[in-house]
Amino acid sequence: MAHEVTLIPGDGTGPELAEATRRVLEATGVDFEWDVQQAGADVMESYGGNPLPDQVLDSIKRTGVALKGPITTPVGGGFRSVNVTLRKTLDLYGQVRPCKSYEGVRSRYENVDLIIVREATEDLYAGIEYEEGTAHAQELADWIEARGGRVPPGSGISIKPLSIEGSRRIVQFAFDYARSNGRRKVTAVHKANIMKFSDGLFLRIAREVAEQNPDVEFEDRIVDNLCMQLVQRPEEYDVLVLPNLYGDIVSDLAAGLVGGLGLAPGANFGTHAAVFEPTHGSAPKYAGQNKVNPMAMMLSGMLMLRHLEETEAADRLEGGIAEVIRAGDQVTYDMKPSRDDPTAVGTSDVAGAVIEKMKAGVTA
Repeated sequence: MAHEVTLIPGDGTGPELAEATRRVLEATGVDFEWDVQQAGADVMESYGGNPLPDQVLDSIKRTGVALKGPITTPVGGGFRSVNVTLRKTLDLYGQVRPCKSYEGVRSRYENVDLIIVREATEDLYAGIEYEEGTAHAQELADWIEARGGRVPPGSGISIKPLSIEGSRRIVQFAFDYARSNGRRKVTAVHKANIMKFSDGLFLRIAREVAEQNPDVEFEDRIVDNLCMQLVQRPEEYDVLVLPNLYGDIVSDLAAGLVGGLGLAPGANFGTHAAVFEPTHGSAPKYAGQNKVNPMAMMLSGMLMLRHLEETEAADRLEGGIAEVIRAGDQVTYDMKPSRDDPTAVGTSDVAGAVIEKMKAGVTA
């Protein structure tokens, strides 16, 4: 029986990446019924300025699974992130970002194998903000100052909520993920030494959840110390569970350990739906050039196969990608020793190379 999946090509380079990923997924032999839905900057004009039309959300709610290309997020203005809106609307609270070394990737590190588990609905990404100079910002500043605090004049204000329930479910999710994937340790990451009532709450709840899961090792680390230790000794860590902002930053750091965002897949899990997407952005300046690296989205597709319990197909896809990386001849410019290497191939060529490796029977 075919798996019905919502396919969101995205904008910028997203459609090229989505097409390459669709090709390799279908080449695994797994049957898919794709419900293609458009979102992002390219459809805003048709939907009254809305980059995320209602039918996209309706499709994901119906299928329960989506594969999504990158979508542009304006910096400093414009519409809010489509990714953040998806996570909040569908309550996709658990984001998983694996960072794994593959032979042949140019990196200072070898044998890195980290799982970043990021809470994705709370924290500073909750979108509770008050613009500098507005009456609401001044009202909040006055309220704070009346209670002994101080907000400098001309401040924009963002609120950082971390709840007991939100913290509990993401930490439990991390333990469950570690257990089901044969992982040995969960590390809770925080800044509880400074933010005692938000990160302090997160740490307290993490320790409570750890006591209820004694079969998996647990520890905690202050986020700045963790970043230093990841650069020095990444092999000491296994599964990291973090509030939203730290999870975003640390997952990019960890991606840098294994070759960059071109190899950084992502998965977003909720109670009723899961959305799979690459970690990187849409790179609109390269749109339509058949140039960008599709492997992060292909690896996101591999995570989707595992979610759909198509384990053998997932192993073959990951093995095909790993073998293309190891061989090094059919890869995009960013994976060559020189970014000007004339032997670099295009997005669609990488898909073709992965398909040929799968046909040859390579597995992860």
